[in-house]
Amino acid sequence: MPIALNNIAPPKGANRKNKRVGRGIGSGHGKTATRGYKGQKSRSGTSVRAGFEGGQMPLHRRLPKRGFTNIFRKEYAIVNVDVLGRFVAGSTLDPQVLTERGIVKDLRDGLKVLGNGELKHALIVRAHKFSKSAAEKIQKAGGSVEIISDR
Repeated sequence: MPIALNNIAPPKGANRKNKRVGRGIGSGHGKTATRGYKGQKSRSGTSVRAGFEGGQMPLHRRLPKRGFTNIFRKEYAIVNVDVLGRFVAGSTLDPQVLTERGIVKDLRDGLKVLGNGELKHALIVRAHKFSKSAAEKIQKAGGSVEIISDR
């Protein structure tokens, strides 16, 4: 018999019925309805927030604060020199071209070219930042490096 949408079923024992608590003593889950006796967790409408330790100073407040977040930090999208080698010799590469080709997914605060890999042919590369080794490799291959001023 071929498998079709009308005759497939989960394997035996995969689906269980919900535990219906508080439905009489004969069910085995009556009276306290699996909550045990007395205490905060046995009461209705109770919920203990995450990190609550019964009134004791919670761990996240006992530990010291450390460091800070620099709000002026720039996060650059990075591309290595070996990736630029895929392009045809003499072509001009800028952030827009690289995002259109799908090499850079999210431009963030700009594009930075790093020097991992080798470059065999000349390219004109425009980016917001270059590492020293990347600039050297592009120029050594006969290409040129142009820095785009920050947005």
